[in-house]
Amino acid sequence: MALYPQPILWLAISASLLVAGCGNSSAEQPWVEYHQQLIRDLSIADIERHPPPNIGEFPERRERLFNIPETREGMLNIYALRECQITSLIAARNNQLGRVAPPSQHWLYERALWQRLSACWNSDIPDRLSDDNKARLAELTELKTEQLPAVSWNAIFDSEEWEKSFSRASAPLNSAELPNIDNQLAAVNYLERMVTHQFSQAWQQDSSVLENHLKVLQERPLTAEILRTLLLAHQRLTEANAALESTRLTTNECLQDDFSVELNQVERISLKWLTAINRLINAHQITPPEVVKNYQNTWLSLRNPQAPWQQLQRVKMEHQALRDQFNRCSDN
Repeated sequence: MALYPQPILWLAISASLLVAGCGNSSAEQPWVEYHQQLIRDLSIADIERHPPPNIGEFPERRERLFNIPETREGMLNIYALRECQITSLIAARNNQLGRVAPPSQHWLYERALWQRLSACWNSDIPDRLSDDNKARLAELTELKTEQLPAVSWNAIFDSEEWEKSFSRASAPLNSAELPNIDNQLAAVNYLERMVTHQFSQAWQQDSSVLENHLKVLQERPLTAEILRTLLLAHQRLTEANAALESTRLTTNECLQDDFSVELNQVERISLKWLTAINRLINAHQITPPEVVKNYQNTWLSLRNPQAPWQQLQRVKMEHQALRDQFNRCSDN
């Protein structure tokens, strides 16, 4: 077996470590090719590359959820409100299956309970109740009305599907083979509609539809993948900008006309997804926990100059401005 001279072996090992540190090689390849094109165009030795920073850690469960005290009512008191048709619903919630139901099913239960209590209170049934039972119905209806926004928040932010979307165990998307995210967008849009219409008597919820949409969200950590893609693009453009800036006053070399890394599709998919995610978070009729507000502003915001989306827009404009200072290579 042939042995490499020591310097060549060291360089090979260093290169492999750099690629490993930069994450998904398929996502890196377009950037490797673009940097190589710039190296040839500028007649420079190399472009210094570094791994992009990691995405932020999603807030801990106990920090991102609301504490909702359990409602306790005796069965006799509930039975006294039987005309409101809540006894079977409460019994189902309190049985063994109901107690271990996932957050999404708890949301459906609480919304159905609010619908029945609200409809009952706004009917002629309270007029037939004793004063104590009428007061109990009023108190229970008010309590469930107050709690429902927190319940819907917890249902989403406590779900395994939602948490996995922000997983740091993820990789950037390959800009040459971007996924179709129509199903994921439909899932987030459905969750938004549920939040927006949760106080509607007319809008009917569907358990199977909800669970199917959540299952789609679980298929891949899309939010994390998109954030990593933005960070990777920002890092590689920053490195390219450094090479252009260092040579623009000392070289007569020209640049190829095409900017070979296609960012338009990456930006389009990122904008769609981040818009949908922010719209869902903002649809909740409750002030989010502080850690979630901070995470949203730091990582998901489309307006914060320090968030990944705006950082990429800024470095992309800088890159184009630097390229415009070079002559374009003719086709001849």
